[in-house]
Amino acid sequence: MSLEFQRSSYYDRVNDIINKLVLKNSPSDNEIIRNRFLYEVTQYEHKRDNVQKYYNGLRFVMTIGSILLPAILSIGQMDPAKLPKNFDIITYWASWSLSLTITACNGFLQLFSLDKNYLGYSLVVEQLKTEGWQYFQLSGKYENAKTHEQSFKQFCKSIESIKRKQIEQEYNGKGEDKKKKFDFEEELNSTLPQQFQNKQIEAPKTNTPSTNIPTTNMPPNPLSTLDTLLDVGDSVADLKQSLKGASGILDETTDVAKGMAIELVDRSLETMEEGNPTGNNPSSNKSNGNNPTDNKPKGSE
Repeated sequence: MSLEFQRSSYYDRVNDIINKLVLKNSPSDNEIIRNRFLYEVTQYEHKRDNVQKYYNGLRFVMTIGSILLPAILSIGQMDPAKLPKNFDIITYWASWSLSLTITACNGFLQLFSLDKNYLGYSLVVEQLKTEGWQYFQLSGKYENAKTHEQSFKQFCKSIESIKRKQIEQEYNGKGEDKKKKFDFEEELNSTLPQQFQNKQIEAPKTNTPSTNIPTTNMPPNPLSTLDTLLDVGDSVADLKQSLKGASGILDETTDVAKGMAIELVDRSLETMEEGNPTGNNPSSNKSNGNNPTDNKPKGSE
């Protein structure tokens, strides 16, 4: 039994599981899983194996050539008398052939992006297999679903998302959804348990006015509360920017006022100095010898 299981392919093992799934629109939903999931896995495995053959072969030739080329060139540096006849011609053409082969192999690797395609196909195969086993086991993102029928649409959406990302990477990321706007509410909703996804809280419909309906017992909507907190955070950030701008303007105004005050003081001092000439200074009389006692008449003595 174990040998038969080991010899059986991935397609055979998973196909038996798909046939036993109980879905709403069976067997059409089973065919969708088989064609869109199982067929894609086998196709990417086939692409991966083909690319792997060329990738490993070219890498092997490049490695062997890189080892032989310096060895041949180093042998050519020996004494010509100890080398066979026409050995220089043999080494010339051998080194030329190896250099051309290594360059050609490297060019094929870069031209067909064999290394990138091999890694990309291998990654997609493992992602698809992991997504499939989580769905079959109802684990991971499907652990809140009780049956495969409840998580069928989510599984199909995940498979298409993996396929779309692979196509964008294969064609240098030029997909149409590359610049898709980030939807915070949708991403938050996808992380919530299934019983809380897309759950809207509605007020009871009665004939009484809306003012008489008690709102204290109603649980708040977590999404609206989170949006309110984000708006408050943005307002606080804007207020901080405004305060920083106002403080900068205030500092500039203070510097201008200080400069004007210093200029006014300097002008006042210059005006006072111009209004008091040196001849009116009492100290100048002493310096000139005009003492009042010297002008008294001689008879008064």
